[in-house]
Amino acid sequence: MQVDTRTDTMSNIASYYGINSKKLQRHYKKHVSGYSDWEQKSHAENYLLYPENIDENLSIDEVSLSKGELYTIITNKKRRNKNKKSLVAIINGTDAKTIQNVLEQIPIEKRNSVKEVSMDMARNMSLAIENSFHNASQVIDRFHVVRLVIDAMQHIRIQLRWDVIEAQNKAIKQAREMQEKYYPEILSNGDTLKELLARSRYLLYKSEDEWTINQLKRAEILFEKFPQIKQAYDLTMEFRSIYKNELKSKAITQFNQWKNKVLSSKIDQFNTVLNSIEYHFDEVFNYFDNKSTNGYAESFNSKIKGFRANLRGVTDISFFLFRLHKLFA
Repeated sequence: MQVDTRTDTMSNIASYYGINSKKLQRHYKKHVSGYSDWEQKSHAENYLLYPENIDENLSIDEVSLSKGELYTIITNKKRRNKNKKSLVAIINGTDAKTIQNVLEQIPIEKRNSVKEVSMDMARNMSLAIENSFHNASQVIDRFHVVRLVIDAMQHIRIQLRWDVIEAQNKAIKQAREMQEKYYPEILSNGDTLKELLARSRYLLYKSEDEWTINQLKRAEILFEKFPQIKQAYDLTMEFRSIYKNELKSKAITQFNQWKNKVLSSKIDQFNTVLNSIEYHFDEVFNYFDNKSTNGYAESFNSKIKGFRANLRGVTDISFFLFRLHKLFA
């Protein structure tokens, strides 16, 4: 019997046949599903492992299954358009040694066949992969790197917004002391400074040619009032353009040019980002070898979260993992 992700299925079947739904669910779990005889049941809450699903190209990511508990998920990319046999391992926790101990149960011949593993910038995952798949090249997902740069820009915008709010609160207090009413400055597009900074969030994610007329006008005012945001935006867009290069050598050359601009800008947030990228330099630029991303892992995690949401939460972790086993392994 194939596992159904809809929580109402059992209730509907029970209602149709006039039987107790909870009794039917217990019968399915204990006698029909195969859960009782599942070979991985004894260690399911600690890990699931499927060496037969291993492939040359893997992805590793983390996901919360229940009550914020994180599990490390390893999937293969060969089956990215299909659910079956896409799961290589689910491991309770994110500790590098824990992940490594589970992965080392896979025969060394299979582990040595892995050529590439994509991931985010988490050091624990990098260390586990380095020690478990000796022949694998590590690729940090481009979207995580770009998001780090964007976060630096948005941090500047948020800090300036708090500065404006603080200045406005002081102005309001002074007006009250003078028994006057405070009126904030209204800009040419109808925003106040506080509103300008709040409403500019989404336009800063986009390139200029994607702005609407209203966003273009708001951006012009924003950059005039806060030139440091203009500087941060230009650095962000220039970094994103690095990934448009076809050759790794050209991408590295453009990165070095971007690095010099960051150093001359003296923006603390971008210096922090630069240090992080340089620490992961090889893994970041390994992207240009095969243009691999961690998109499938993110998609896989979304499926798990959707499955969990349809079940309205997870009360029995082991049985939930069994159902993931049926769907993806």
